[in-house]
Amino acid sequence: MLELVTYHENSPLLFTQVIFWVLFGTIIIVYQFIYKNITARNFLLLLASLYFYYMSSGFYFVLLLFSTVVDYYIGSAIFHSNNKANRKRLVFLSAFINLSLLAYFKYTFFFAEGINTLFHIELEPENYLAAMINGIFGTAMDTSNIFLPIGISFYTFQTISYSVDIYRGDIKPVDNIWDFALFVSFFPQLVAGPIVRASEFIPQIHNNYRVTESEFGHALFLIAGGLTKKILISDYISINFVDRIFESPWSYSGFENLMAAYGYAIQIYCDFSGYTDIAIGVAVLLGFKLPLNFNSPYKATDITDFWRRWHISLSSFLRDYLYIPLGGNRKGKVRTYINLIITMLLGGLWHGAHFRFIVWGMLHGCGLALHKLWLEIAGKRFTNNKIFNVISTIFTFHFVCYAWIYFRAEDMQHAESMINQIFTNLDLSLAWEVISAYKLVFLVMAFGYFIHWIPQKWKDTLAIEFITMPDFAKAAFLFFIGFILFQSRSADIQPFIYFQF
Repeated sequence: MLELVTYHENSPLLFTQVIFWVLFGTIIIVYQFIYKNITARNFLLLLASLYFYYMSSGFYFVLLLFSTVVDYYIGSAIFHSNNKANRKRLVFLSAFINLSLLAYFKYTFFFAEGINTLFHIELEPENYLAAMINGIFGTAMDTSNIFLPIGISFYTFQTISYSVDIYRGDIKPVDNIWDFALFVSFFPQLVAGPIVRASEFIPQIHNNYRVTESEFGHALFLIAGGLTKKILISDYISINFVDRIFESPWSYSGFENLMAAYGYAIQIYCDFSGYTDIAIGVAVLLGFKLPLNFNSPYKATDITDFWRRWHISLSSFLRDYLYIPLGGNRKGKVRTYINLIITMLLGGLWHGAHFRFIVWGMLHGCGLALHKLWLEIAGKRFTNNKIFNVISTIFTFHFVCYAWIYFRAEDMQHAESMINQIFTNLDLSLAWEVISAYKLVFLVMAFGYFIHWIPQKWKDTLAIEFITMPDFAKAAFLFFIGFILFQSRSADIQPFIYFQF
């Protein structure tokens, strides 16, 4: 019993663990007795959310509480202040406090490594400047004990957006701190998004609980699909192929490196979109609607279209709270291109404190700027040209895959080695041998791309077929998914062992 209330650093509570679904099932059972009482329902969800976050991040759930208290009172102060300068100072204070916490936990290592590289050097007796610097910084800065709290990037953005939206007059403050705490900590989307805005979520807090039979079926479809993408596709590809190649790209042929780049593209999509599909489905079962976060991004015909489809809640946040305040496209063409690059550079840095993320952001920023320049030159003359759109889609996909190499690689050396192998040592004569050796991995990859690229109407039809299934058929399918999940997690057996040829 103690295991259920004790945080374990090596085993945080996530959607892919059986214990999560046992606990969630318990919440749903209790829900049936109290859902008509909105106050009791919200209190249960708040307790469940705080418990979930504690089991995911341990003591660091105190940071979540701190951000909640700070931004609740700052938001209230902004709303009740009639002094514009004071309101601006309060918004700045909210951003400064939240981003300072994020910077400490997420970027201390990045800056400490830079300081260690610059100043932790062998000193010459006559080098008085170096001696003084070493005297200030001492030995190498130890950042090994800094733990990155799960979900801090997401709830930091949510609390900042709350203060900014009140300042802009888009929303009013919540009625009490308990409602705000539920908005910040709502457990389905707390760990991996989508990033939810107060204007989308808070009005739902006081709505009566209502889930139609169709919504219930669709929620189960999203959960089943999300688990399939996360466990049966993403985890399998990652462990059995992608991780091996990225760990030592120089040990493999260019063809294997190329396939690993393609593999990572579908892996990260299935991992991230699978997790958010589960979050959206769980939220629906609790009576809440979260925004769509992925919309078949590899179908994009250009890089701008890609960012309309990939991590939609993040791209819209960067647009509304960074790109537009920087000036957007209102300051002339050159400034527009610069604003796009700055936005994506910071978006890359948001993902992690490594130079490779900055390169990834720079690539996408330059890609967006070049696409906007192309539109200025070519206009819409190619918009309805099917051949051009196919070529553009293929080019966009490969540009995204190229950028993913920097995103996934352990460091710049690994990324450059992988790219070098692809362009100088492709050796297609080994292709069949590689495919034969990893036939199941390539089959799973093909399946992942197939379900991604099939027409949307096919997906809609599949969802309708699932929703209209008899309840016993739905239960049997979900039991099957759960069984695979249990076996792969408890026995450390990879899911597709059951389907070996």
